[in-house]
Amino acid sequence: MHDSSALHVVHEPETGPDLDAAEAAAARFLTALGIPIDSEGLRNTPRRMASAYAELFAPRPFDLTTFPNDEGYDELVLARSIPVRSVCEHHLLPFVGVAHVGYLPGDRILGLSKLARVVEYFACRPQVQERLTKQIADWLREQLNPKGVGVVIEAEHTCMTLRGVQATGSNTVTSTLHGRLRGDARSRQEFFALTGIHG
Repeated sequence: MHDSSALHVVHEPETGPDLDAAEAAAARFLTALGIPIDSEGLRNTPRRMASAYAELFAPRPFDLTTFPNDEGYDELVLARSIPVRSVCEHHLLPFVGVAHVGYLPGDRILGLSKLARVVEYFACRPQVQERLTKQIADWLREQLNPKGVGVVIEAEHTCMTLRGVQATGSNTVTSTLHGRLRGDARSRQEFFALTGIHG
């Protein structure tokens, strides 16, 4: 539990990405794959690639704004369908979907927009969906000390849909539960019912 109402948890990095080096590497990568980059349409592609990946891997700084739970609210707080975009660490191809993040408040409640910020923070790096789901839930448990936390992520992985098995339309669902949302059957059932997932 924290005494202050706002905790700065994500900071600006001291040094940014080296876009010139990334652009040169992207040009070599495309050339090695036999893609000529001297046409008008592809001439600036290495720079665009470098900028795009730099953006994907750069979470925005934010303050974790919490408030005293003066009313003693003890029912589930759930943010549904938070957009998720990340990059599979195995192929560096995107996966996109939604996260459902809920918690049972303890002594403090969280500014609702911060749930989306936490999702973005952990998604802005090469990831696997299982780890991403657990990192979000574990972090909220550590920062808020709630009575329960639940996170469900549904995502489509382009490493499955665009290559390999090419399982177009398939979704991967992962979940992590802590506290009462894990140990109490009624609380767990309510959480999954509100997310639209059958637990």
